[in-house]
Amino acid sequence: MARKLSVRKSPVTVLLEKQHLAVKALFKKLERGSSPAAPLLKQLSNNLAAHMAIEQEIYYPAAKAVKEDLIFESLEEHSLAELGLKRLLATRSKDASFRAKVTACKELIEHHVEEEEGELFPAVDKNLGAEELAEMAKRMKARFAEVLAGGFAAAVPRGFAKTSADMTRK
Repeated sequence: MARKLSVRKSPVTVLLEKQHLAVKALFKKLERGSSPAAPLLKQLSNNLAAHMAIEQEIYYPAAKAVKEDLIFESLEEHSLAELGLKRLLATRSKDASFRAKVTACKELIEHHVEEEEGELFPAVDKNLGAEELAEMAKRMKARFAEVLAGGFAAAVPRGFAKTSADMTRK
């Protein structure tokens, strides 16, 4: 039986995958409905805003040379996730559409995560240097903390016409 060689994940991939797991856990809590929704939604939206910011501002520009098609798709998925979060935040947890909005947002995020973890992260880890990835991880951690402290409302444009992904493309 051939032994599979394990590919060591970069500090960037470890950071992003850890954030993915945290978001997944928040969606599970929201779906269960055993905890008040408002604090969970705040935590979810703040974490996703910070996560999307570090990807859009730091990771995607570096990864664009490796997988440009996935970067454009990822930006569109970020836009849709942001709009889904805005709609979710504007919906009372007792509203009949609340659960459907949670599910739709979760499924979009899950699809996005699958593509990143399955295709993008391994390609970037393989094609960028260890030093560059280590430095990028440091910058991403610092920026994540900064955006998280400011919260979702400070990180994303108001309204539904523009998203933070649109602002990144300038």
